[in-house]
Amino acid sequence: MKHIELKGVVREVGNKATVKSIRKQGLVPCNIYGSGIQNVLFTVSAKDLKALTHTPNSYIVDLGLDNGQKFTAVLHEVQWHPVTDEALHVDFLAVTEDKPVVINVPVVITGHSEGVKLGGKLLVSTRKLRVSALMKDLPDSLEVDITELKIGKQIVAGDLHYDNISIVSPKATIICSVRATRATATAAQNA
Repeated sequence: MKHIELKGVVREVGNKATVKSIRKQGLVPCNIYGSGIQNVLFTVSAKDLKALTHTPNSYIVDLGLDNGQKFTAVLHEVQWHPVTDEALHVDFLAVTEDKPVVINVPVVITGHSEGVKLGGKLLVSTRKLRVSALMKDLPDSLEVDITELKIGKQIVAGDLHYDNISIVSPKATIICSVRATRATATAAQNA
């Protein structure tokens, strides 16, 4: 999986006014936690954070703080402003090489569906799946081959199997399906 670097500045616990002034400076308050480390409060530039939050890709974050601490983490949770869509607060989860990481990975549809060739319409329902794997085994994306997908059929998370990766998303999560269109329904009636 791809890595992205973020630089942060350690901050103290503050009240609402302190957090508001941090945001006015174009910074986002953040927190990192995980097994074996103490919670660390810090800020990152809102502009730098967009490279991580405004992309369909998933990344392992190499976090460097101004006090010299370095962490390997994943984006755990983002709180968004309801109107402006700006990040208000971000939680990072520290990860290690020897423990499985749970992360959302983008789904990439490959192949040409038989159902679409016959006039059906491909509906993609899920863009990312939650998976668990060791950091070295995490893929940049999960390929889903739809070549055998016929009209009225669907692919669910339970149908997918990858080496050294377990899918954490519910087994019934629909990835994609091929739906009959009016043209295919008319052709079926006339045949």
